[in-house]
Amino acid sequence: MAEVKYELAHVGINGKDPEEAEAIAGLFAAVFGLPVKVGNSSVFAGSAVEVMKTPYRGKLGHIGMATPDCEAAVKDLEERGYAVDLSTAKYKPDGTLNAVYLRDEIGGFAVHIVRKA
Repeated sequence: MAEVKYELAHVGINGKDPEEAEAIAGLFAAVFGLPVKVGNSSVFAGSAVEVMKTPYRGKLGHIGMATPDCEAAVKDLEERGYAVDLSTAKYKPDGTLNAVYLRDEIGGFAVHIVRKA
């Protein structure tokens, strides 16, 4: 099997409510000159900082790791002894896996694999 490549996609911060999420994302935006994008469940500052509108996975938040092929990444991780939580899987309309969380946290962070755009 070809080597699976991973890179940091974003860091997720758990906000306590939508107002706090917008405030935290707004501060990152102000400090680093990033655009703010408000979504249904989170607010992004640029593409690297995601602030959840309510507490979400991970004691300290979550880390998104991007890869071009999520299916290959799942196989790679499982072959190396790291379990994924398929109940968290998100799929594109064509049925390809778009995102999935690892079962265990790393250093207090939930970790999910996301398809690199």
